[in-house]
Amino acid sequence: MRAPDASGQLAPAVLAVRGAALLLALVALAHTLVHGLAEPGLALVFGLLVAAGELIRRDAAGEREPAPLAAAGALAYALLGDSAGRPTTHGALQVIAVVAVAQALAAVPRGACGRRTDADRAARRTLTVGFAAVCFQPLYHSGQAERWFGDGPWFPLFPLTVLALTALCDAVLAALLARSAARAEGPGALPPYGSLLVDEVRALAGTGTAIGVTGVVTALGVAVAGPWAPAVLCGPLLLTQVSARRYAAVRTTCRQTMASLARATEIAGYTPPGHARRVAALATAVGRELGLTGPRLTVLEHAALMHDIGQLSLVDPVAGGATALLPAAEQRRIALLGGAVVRRTGAGPAVAAVVERQADPYREQPLAARIVRTVNAYDDLCGEGVGGPLGALEQLRLGTGHDHQPQVVEALGRVLARGGLTPAGAG
Repeated sequence: MRAPDASGQLAPAVLAVRGAALLLALVALAHTLVHGLAEPGLALVFGLLVAAGELIRRDAAGEREPAPLAAAGALAYALLGDSAGRPTTHGALQVIAVVAVAQALAAVPRGACGRRTDADRAARRTLTVGFAAVCFQPLYHSGQAERWFGDGPWFPLFPLTVLALTALCDAVLAALLARSAARAEGPGALPPYGSLLVDEVRALAGTGTAIGVTGVVTALGVAVAGPWAPAVLCGPLLLTQVSARRYAAVRTTCRQTMASLARATEIAGYTPPGHARRVAALATAVGRELGLTGPRLTVLEHAALMHDIGQLSLVDPVAGGATALLPAAEQRRIALLGGAVVRRTGAGPAVAAVVERQADPYREQPLAARIVRTVNAYDDLCGEGVGGPLGALEQLRLGTGHDHQPQVVEALGRVLARGGLTPAGAG
């Protein structure tokens, strides 16, 4: 479930999304109970598909769509016009009711097993599936879609158009919930809504495309072959889910490797305890302040964790691990050695490039390297006792002519001000 904010209350955006989804589900259930269940066989097939997808979904933090089978099944039911050549009559409200009931039923055994129930994701799916059904069902059954697209090879453009609009609706809701989650993490971690929306739209090119296409193809398959089509057409999506799990496991192992290497400099006495963790946390907050999201923010976080790994090449540790106080040539040598180590960890060339270039003049650096350089210098200066956070910030501002980008220093200042300007070395 979504974490509450600092006051213990859910954010207004989260309450609005959940409230709208609950109201829509109640209206749909009431309508279905009053008018009866149309095509109960089809409703059972798609309800089971959604419930099964929810039951086998992963409980992975940060996973964009841990239940692709459920999402594809719900979308296919919303875009279903015919079954085995005969028009269906279930309508948009029944689609919403079946999806809501299937998600609720799947939550019962998950809760009994102690597995997490993501209320925000369920609410988001209810709203997006409702949007797709409202866009598709009335136009299809009134014959307007056939008049627009014809009853031939061009007709699939209709569900694909609805799919594109639904994906945009889902991205808007996902970005809204992601911003509420970032607000709950703390005042220094609030990315712009526009950046989050762009990140969500870009993510549609991955699993989102597979889910959407599977949903459309399943709906078209049922129109020709009947209710047995989902059992065949959703098989590839299950294989995609298995592959995604393996990729996530590899990514988790890589992250654990990086965290262990980052601690190696602390254990060996090259850097103060907690230095890498502090720099990574603060660099991530500054990156969000500057609009970084998604993969770019992940690269920044990993590079910040590994930024001091090159110090293991030193015969004698630098006092306090403060590489920011070393000559520029020595800083570059350490950075290059660190990048060479990172390239062997599987972290990726983007992370290694940031580590390698953190000691270059800021005008020659990518943004992530500028952030790591500035945040690392801030933590080092706080450890040197230059007058606390305010003194360290003043030192960084004096270095904006060559060493630090002014926009990054000011973003760091805003993040620290919202966090109370606590010393970087604390904790």
